Amino acid sequence: MKDVFTEIWESIRRNKLRTSLTGFAVSWGIFMLIVLLGAGNGLRNAFSQGGDQFASNTMMYGGGWTSKAFDGLKEGRRIRIDEKDVQLTGSDAFAAHIDDVIATVSTDGTATYSNKSVSVSIEGNYPQRAKMEKIEILEGRYINDKDIAGKRKVVVVAQNTAEALLPDLTPARELLGKHIKIGNFSYLVVGISKSDRMRGNNMIAAPFSTIKTIYNKGEDIDDITFTFHGLNNEKANEDFENQLRATINLRHRAAPDDKRAIWIWNRFTQNLQMNKVGSILNVALWIIGLFTLLGGIVGVSNIMLITVKERTHEFGIRKAIGAKPWDITKLILTESISITAVFGYIGMFLGMLTCELLDKTIGQASVSIMDEKIAMLVNPTVGLDVAIEATIVLIIAGSLAGFFPARKAAKVRPIEALRAE
Repeated sequence: MKDVFTEIWESIRRNKLRTSLTGFAVSWGIFMLIVLLGAGNGLRNAFSQGGDQFASNTMMYGGGWTSKAFDGLKEGRRIRIDEKDVQLTGSDAFAAHIDDVIATVSTDGTATYSNKSVSVSIEGNYPQRAKMEKIEILEGRYINDKDIAGKRKVVVVAQNTAEALLPDLTPARELLGKHIKIGNFSYLVVGISKSDRMRGNNMIAAPFSTIKTIYNKGEDIDDITFTFHGLNNEKANEDFENQLRATINLRHRAAPDDKRAIWIWNRFTQNLQMNKVGSILNVALWIIGLFTLLGGIVGVSNIMLITVKERTHEFGIRKAIGAKPWDITKLILTESISITAVFGYIGMFLGMLTCELLDKTIGQASVSIMDEKIAMLVNPTVGLDVAIEATIVLIIAGSLAGFFPARKAAKVRPIEALRAE
């Protein structure tokens, strides 16, 4: 094998420029493949960065407007969900899949502290909301069962709202334990939560029972949220949503299949759709990268064909003195794979280095959307699995690039080869 690599080196040394240009095409192809996959991972991570804001097994629904006439009632009727819907959702009818069920009521107002004020939405919630929406408490605590039972006037304020109510440069934690005024009522701040524009930065959480009583909400509620289990694929989730919709719609005398009578938001199926889009993006990037690499592989194949033509006389002598066709084939294939692998690994290394550079530059940048900083790329790098896959691609590509030239060299007849100049 040492003699084989010695011959390959001599062949490359005699054709430095040709080999370098061909190798550059291979390096560029694998470089672009790695960078594209890294950037694709960064985009996928950026899109799904907010995916952990809610438990993946969470579903929410609320009232809408009917789009079909049903049971003697015209379309366009407003559906208002209420406490009985909460009871129905948590009943034995759905016990096979539904776990915790909570309701929400909300209203708008102006929060005031000292001489500062800010417009807010105050939402009546239950303790389970923190777990369902993965609300991060920076200081203090969230709403608890005693708050609900005692209808306490306590609130959890988002960090940026707390900062807006305090003097400039005063940390949000200074509002903890203070009383703020919302409308005509005073509330004790028991917690500071992390701001989240996706959820509403100006949202203030309070006990469900407190808001319902103070603002005289009656039986009406804004939405119902619940966690579920046993729905592990898209078909199971779709069937369950149809069952839930039909049950709630019929209670409000709406057509069972009227999708506008109530709206349903399913975090599980949303995750499935995001993963599906991510998979399509990944496949598209692989295709683009492989076509880019194909240009380099064609170059390697061409250079090997030229090599075979230049060394036809040599191959004839080898076969005349006893060399087998496989010996010739092995030489050409080894040279092809070597050129592809060496320059391919150079391109792979530079590609991974570029991905790390992207992570340190663009990966740290963000754009402002609705006052929320959204990362452009999140961890735009490739893992060891991609490096292994790229290695396999290089070996296969090198083998294919050398196959036809090697086949041609193996078929050289000694007499005809000896006549070649």
